Amino acid sequence: MGKRVTILLLALVLCYGASLAIEYTEGGERLERRGAKEGKKLFLLKESKHVVKTDAGEMRVVRSVEGPIHIGFITMEPQTLFIPQYLDSSLILFVRRGEARIGCVYEDEVVELQLKMGDLYQIPAGSAFYIVNPAEGQRLHTICSIDESESLGFGSFQSFFIGGGSYPTSILFGFNLQTLSTAFNVSKSVLRDILYRQQEGPIVYMNRTHTPNFWTKFNELRETDRLQHLKKAEARRESGHAEEEQTGWSWRKLLNSFFGIKITRDGYRGTRNFPDSYNLYNRSPDFRNNYGWSIALDGSDYSALKHSGIGVYLVNLTAGSMMAPHVNPTATEYGIVLRGTGRIQIVFPNGTSAMDAKVTEGDVFWVPRYLAFCQIASLAGPFEFFGFTTSAHKNRPQFLVGANSPLHALHGPELAAAFGTTEERIKHVLDGQRETVILPSPAATLTRRWEEKMILETMEEEMIMGF
Repeated sequence: MGKRVTILLLALVLCYGASLAIEYTEGGERLERRGAKEGKKLFLLKESKHVVKTDAGEMRVVRSVEGPIHIGFITMEPQTLFIPQYLDSSLILFVRRGEARIGCVYEDEVVELQLKMGDLYQIPAGSAFYIVNPAEGQRLHTICSIDESESLGFGSFQSFFIGGGSYPTSILFGFNLQTLSTAFNVSKSVLRDILYRQQEGPIVYMNRTHTPNFWTKFNELRETDRLQHLKKAEARRESGHAEEEQTGWSWRKLLNSFFGIKITRDGYRGTRNFPDSYNLYNRSPDFRNNYGWSIALDGSDYSALKHSGIGVYLVNLTAGSMMAPHVNPTATEYGIVLRGTGRIQIVFPNGTSAMDAKVTEGDVFWVPRYLAFCQIASLAGPFEFFGFTTSAHKNRPQFLVGANSPLHALHGPELAAAFGTTEERIKHVLDGQRETVILPSPAATLTRRWEEKMILETMEEEMIMGF
């Protein structure tokens, strides 16, 4: 009986191992088939979709092919508001340019933070928030990760607008007016005025002096739409400025009831301990040499990342330099080019090229866990890219080339036999690169070799003169 159990367990283990091997092989083959179909840009995410687009700003999303993380780009004109809402997905915001004021509900309080260029801030799924561009003359550009691991599973992240009217529709709109009147303890007429008024979209101007000229918008409309536009404008005009002020204050009352906190005309800033922002540009590089620098942020550096399970990185390469070929054994990476041009090279498990593509500012790429890859800056100038990883733990990439390559530890008869050559030739190849992580351009390498040659010749001459 015992022998039969042992044999059965062994068979189960073998079957499990075989299934893992088949799954790994099938996954690699699936990627390779897609690569053959889509060409050499398999890991570039080119297709983006506008989920919000108004006169005051826009949000577009670049969806990932596999995995729960997508990349969002939010652009807001000066003096605009991304209206109060909550999502079924968590966000990590990165301020690329400009400044922002973010209000977010934390432990039943609305806290406001002033964010500047380089700041990171996490907004948990289900937490109500709004974004304001308070600047007078500068657009706000933010990049965000959108983690759908907690989403409703409808195939795309879902916004639930608290503010709104006819466009966008507030979630409050779906309740019976009598129900809302009882819940908010205000009259139906007040609620009706609030819930039907807003029709400018999810991103709106904070005051009408910044709104684009009425007749400019009017002339852009089709002839069939102009009459309806005029009717709406006349209705707004007749409502009067005083009523507009009354409505604005009514919204504060409504939000007061919704959030259960006190909000005054001058605004409110929570005073409890709440998650703060983190500025990426104020952090000293984790690695730096003459050819570039890199920063990797994890949950031990910024606690908000620990809760999200997402890491952040930033890399700057000088002209022509290279992030050495390496493997990330713990996470998939998503990258966004911030400045300059370069190339991304990725290799399939079978040793064939998966992608060798030129990228420029605004391009989005991704690298699956375990695949070997490198980033190379063009000779035209610096190459800077920022991104997210699917792990908030300490990232320990394995660099396949360079002075810190694990090949140095493996150096011996086994490695020589694996390459079908001698130990001396392997040692010569491994010792050729003295730099680590970020490697010099070919021109810089030739210059270094020439300088080393000149030093050796000078030393030889001095030795001869000495004799």
